[in-house]
Amino acid sequence: MPAAPLAELAAPGGPLDRLVGAGLRAAGTGGVWSAGDAGGVRGRGRAGVLGRGPHGARPMDHDTVFDLASLTKIVALWPCAGALRQAGRLPLDRPLGDYWPPAAGRPVGAVTARQLLTHTAGLPLRTRFAELYGTDPAAIRAGVLAAPLHRPPGVAVEYTDRAAVLLGHLVESLAGAPLDELAARQTWQPLGMADTRYGPLGPDPAGRTAPTEYERSAGRVLCGVVHDPSARLLGGVSGNAGAFSTARDLERFLAALLPGAVGDGAGERGGGGEGGGAAAGSALPWAGPWIAESLRVQTGGLAPARGLSWLCASGTDPAEGTFVHYGFTGTALWVSRRRGRWALLLTNKVHYDRDFRPLTELRNAFRRAVFG
Repeated sequence: MPAAPLAELAAPGGPLDRLVGAGLRAAGTGGVWSAGDAGGVRGRGRAGVLGRGPHGARPMDHDTVFDLASLTKIVALWPCAGALRQAGRLPLDRPLGDYWPPAAGRPVGAVTARQLLTHTAGLPLRTRFAELYGTDPAAIRAGVLAAPLHRPPGVAVEYTDRAAVLLGHLVESLAGAPLDELAARQTWQPLGMADTRYGPLGPDPAGRTAPTEYERSAGRVLCGVVHDPSARLLGGVSGNAGAFSTARDLERFLAALLPGAVGDGAGERGGGGEGGGAAAGSALPWAGPWIAESLRVQTGGLAPARGLSWLCASGTDPAEGTFVHYGFTGTALWVSRRRGRWALLLTNKVHYDRDFRPLTELRNAFRRAVFG
């Protein structure tokens, strides 16, 4: 069923505002949403407060800083891989062992970068880093490189954080720089994403960082420290998790993924919308072909259908081209180049509980409303 005009859907007090407000109350969390097109934001909404206790005094807003969890794979790792791909330095279909010495002679040497990006590499499904390798980041990376495959590459789609950890290591090695520096230089700075960075974050005098879960070993609720334990073991900077951002920054990022994106590197207004992305030109070394290639099905007849890093949205025909990525903390991004729309829904659901069923229902209803 075709979606309604975006201006109608996203109007203040309109269908999206009502849907998300009711859905967040049912899910028991606060959050923010935005929807737009290549010109920028066409509508926004918010509901609830940052959290419980001392966090209950500040309402959610579009400058609230969220732990992105696995959206780090999209906002940090995926563009860095794309920059290498478009520079001719990341062959997607050659076995890693053919060109990356750390992988040579190891099980992962038979895996390709495309298989890492599509979660078809056959890597072990669980991380279990502390249990298997200890707490030293170098030992963890060595353990990921040496681990036997779970199944032969290319035969099944099985989501695993190990794929992003390994790809992050590869990207850093090929680029000769840490992932946080690469992401800032190639994506966040050109797009004017001033609040996007890897943690741990510094002092937050404005109190706008959304808390996540209570961490027993730390004896406190995590706030500004990455929630994902694997990324924490790796010092907070990893391909699978660790980045923090705001809705305002992510609006710029998503608008830049659409054909006809307007604005300069600072995110000028364009086409009547706010927060337009950078033009698909020299400002972004991963723009153009990488985006188009990534937002197409790359997994053949395997299910669930995936692009490069992105997942075909559940409940849609992969041919429709609506892609999504979720973060375990309660975050989500959608984009459709075919429909010329993007959307985001950011929450810190894990701060309250891990009953994700009502949030999943809200996400699905939100996707149907925006993209059909």
